[in-house]
Amino acid sequence: MRRWYGQFFGFIAGWLLLRHPVGGFIGLLIGYLFDHDAFSSPRRHRPSARRAQPPPHEDDQTDWAYQVLGLTEQASADEIDRAYRKLISQYHPDRLVGAAPELQALAERKSREINAAYDRIQTLRKKKK
Repeated sequence: MRRWYGQFFGFIAGWLLLRHPVGGFIGLLIGYLFDHDAFSSPRRHRPSARRAQPPPHEDDQTDWAYQVLGLTEQASADEIDRAYRKLISQYHPDRLVGAAPELQALAERKSREINAAYDRIQTLRKKKK
């Protein structure tokens, strides 16, 4: 739905403030820009194109998975589990039920990334055994 009230109120306010028809025209232009989101940030309306995807090579995937959890490849299984639990409890989407939709989407993406990294580490560790 397109907004119209910015143009209307801009026209009235411009006319009354400048007490001249030119003021109404200036207010109409400002209202038009307001209605068409010229004053808002472009990042606000554009979804983030940055996705957390692992690189194509297997060695890079292991580095990626450990970096997501903030660990090194020498970390023990307990350290991996602790780091996973800490991060997933911090970024789980259910913890942000009343938050803004942008924050919920960010938490959902981050939790997917954490889960993918944890699964990748677990599969790599099973292969080594």
